[in-house]
Amino acid sequence: MKFLRSYIRIVDRFNRTIGRFVMYGLFVLMGILLWSSISKAFFTPSLWTLEMAQFVMVGYYILGGPYAMQMGANVRMDLFYGEFTPQKKAQMDCITVLFLIAYLGVLLWGGIDSTMYSFQYGGERSPTAWRPYLWPIKVTMVFGIVLMLLQSLSELAKDILFLKTGEEMRDAV
Repeated sequence: MKFLRSYIRIVDRFNRTIGRFVMYGLFVLMGILLWSSISKAFFTPSLWTLEMAQFVMVGYYILGGPYAMQMGANVRMDLFYGEFTPQKKAQMDCITVLFLIAYLGVLLWGGIDSTMYSFQYGGERSPTAWRPYLWPIKVTMVFGIVLMLLQSLSELAKDILFLKTGEEMRDAV
């Protein structure tokens, strides 16, 4: 049980730090889109703004996901779940997180394969006019999936700890 508590604290603290940093990426995204609008209205439209906004949004979404999961900000089907006792919720979460872990495992496998492809062929590039290298966003994607997997295991550990000892670790950070 001591290992579970330590794992939860370490993973939650790391994902909280990453999530709190990445949440300011929204301002970067706003700056890019503002520049896009200004350059289209007054200057020559920039080729890079739309694709860069997409890259920033991917980073914002995939690196912020583990923090959102940790804070309980994810969407649930609350029709039955809201009426469950805390023990029943923990049991249900133990089951559903296994599906999430399997899904993330498949995503990670595909993400690593895609990232390796980008590196093997001299740097895969986007087919757009800007033609940026794709490996930075693919590495970000793999890193985010790993963080989400670690957070999923942390949530599973919290539920197991709650079911075994009754100890609530949701706010351990």
